[in-house]
Amino acid sequence: MTDKTLHIVGGGMAGSEAAWQAAHMGVDVVLHEMRPKVETFAHQTGDFAEMVCSNSFRSDDDEQNAVGLLHWEMRQANGLIMSSADQNRLPAGGALAVDREAFAQYVTEKLRALPNVRVEYGEISTLPTDGHWIFATGPLTSPALGEAIARETGTDRLAFFDAIAPIVYADSIDMDVVWAQSRYDKGETEAEQKAYLNCPMTKEQYEGFIDALLTADKTEFHDGETATYFDGCLPIEVMAERGRETLRFGPMKPVGLTNAYKPEDKPYAVVQLRRDNALGTLYNIVGFQTKMKYGAQTDVFKMIPGLENASFARLGGIHRNTFMNSPTLLDSQMRLKSRPNLRFAGQVTGVEGYVESAAMGLLAGRLAAAELLGLDLPDVPQDTAMGALIHHITGGAEAKSFQPMNVNFGLFRPVDGLKGGRRGRKDRYKAYTDRAKAAWVDWLGNHA
Repeated sequence: MTDKTLHIVGGGMAGSEAAWQAAHMGVDVVLHEMRPKVETFAHQTGDFAEMVCSNSFRSDDDEQNAVGLLHWEMRQANGLIMSSADQNRLPAGGALAVDREAFAQYVTEKLRALPNVRVEYGEISTLPTDGHWIFATGPLTSPALGEAIARETGTDRLAFFDAIAPIVYADSIDMDVVWAQSRYDKGETEAEQKAYLNCPMTKEQYEGFIDALLTADKTEFHDGETATYFDGCLPIEVMAERGRETLRFGPMKPVGLTNAYKPEDKPYAVVQLRRDNALGTLYNIVGFQTKMKYGAQTDVFKMIPGLENASFARLGGIHRNTFMNSPTLLDSQMRLKSRPNLRFAGQVTGVEGYVESAAMGLLAGRLAAAELLGLDLPDVPQDTAMGALIHHITGGAEAKSFQPMNVNFGLFRPVDGLKGGRRGRKDRYKAYTDRAKAAWVDWLGNHA
């Protein structure tokens, strides 16, 4: 091991982005990935940045949406994850969705083509005592490494459960019932405006569906495990348990949609499907992550109008998600306070979502490379989306109640002189994004 080599553990969103950024700053990188030698039940391939849950990066609006602003900041920083997303995007209304297989292949090929990146396959199960390391092992951190992190940090691992949404074969969807339309016809092209398939439900059908959800066989947890869910990724049956109307105001909301076959007939609820690959042969059921048993899933989902004869390429699943209490453990440079030669990045730090994980990888890669090169980088501006996230996980959040967080404008410092409330929201969000863009460009210019 040379003193100037950066080791990155984990080839997911964060690890891939960290490797890309550090390599482009001129640092030699060794990327350690345990797949495919050591498999996880959620992954299907050995490719880097494989997407195991949704295929969506959510909103791409960089003026009115915090995640869209994060997209913009990553593009400005020559981000690999955003480059792949743009190269492999699918129509999804105002969202950025990708062909997951092509997306991961692109990331893998780009990293392998870099002369100063070496890939080593195999599991890292301990925390090294020397060298420069970034751990970006994600929500499926191996048990051995998770235990090593727990021993070092002196705290129990925190965990919640992420659920995976099912995927349906397009040719098994009844298009005499289902129509194509993005909510509020969002998008500049016809493909964008018709990026989603919509399955309408009457009140009676909705009530029957809720009854079936509530009584379906569910996956049991292992002894000693508790189900503490992240609110942004609740299983649909858990949402249903919180109130019979919860789904109708969540993923099944009917607003902004008009039944193409019955324009005068307002649906009581709508199930949306989003294209999952470039060929258009696969669709995932939006927001329908679940912990129902497989047999129950097919029974319940075939109650959805238009999916009575559906064939499933993948049924929903559930997995444990490991993350650290970062506000107590990491410094402002994402280093472990007790072992400053170790950085952490991605979902294991307590950010939630593909984009947020990749963003923390981007920062960790740049910060680690700067340290190796003897550069003195200023702190990431808190008024950027990147800065809001890193500030949250390294001290801005309340440690006692710390839980994974998506990027959102609630993490941003207020802009003086702007009114609050819903009426002032559009101007306020534009002010946030304008301020963030200027600060981010300035920060990047300090070490371009």
